[in-house]
Amino acid sequence: MKFKLDENFGVSAALLLSDAGHDVSTVFEQQITGADDRSVIDTCHAEGRALVTLDLDFATPLVFPPQQFSGIAVVRLPRRPARDDLRRVMRALDAAVAKQTIEGMLWIIETTRIRIYRSDSTLDDD
Repeated sequence: MKFKLDENFGVSAALLLSDAGHDVSTVFEQQITGADDRSVIDTCHAEGRALVTLDLDFATPLVFPPQQFSGIAVVRLPRRPARDDLRRVMRALDAAVAKQTIEGMLWIIETTRIRIYRSDSTLDDD
């Protein structure tokens, strides 16, 4: 799977996904930190990458309709996250994409579940 990590993730998140066998790029590597949300998601789409972000703006399907993109994963960590929380959500993301595609969908990934928004306006828990 091809992922683009937004600027709110560090090297450890990229390593967790790349060690799991994914093709990971970051907005930092591309020097597009600080770019507006539309530019970031358009870059992801052009590269065929799913965006992984902490930015809740991407969780708004009316603004960023998931069916138009290669996938959007919005990570929701606890208010005071521990290092293991990041590992848990990245492992959950890895396991979920092994079972189904994220393309055209919005996934809200929490430490204990993944909520999946489909283009037909349904919301499922995984």
